Amino acid sequence: MRPRIDRERCVGAGVCVLRDPDTFDQDPDDGRVVLLDPEPPPHRHASVREAARTCPSGALALG
Repeated sequence: MRPRIDRERCVGAGVCVLRDPDTFDQDPDDGRVVLLDPEPPPHRHASVREAARTCPSGALALG
């Protein structure tokens, strides 16, 4: 699984960080999503999927 982010679409809600802080973070300057782990291990796949599903701006996708 490879999460993809669209920083232009991100509104900085932080839902992704709440769902999986080991994979996602927020840029301290603009609050937009930052990808910490481009290939999260299998035990985090459920939380990454949940982050993508609940992102209010649709800035996360899975590949």
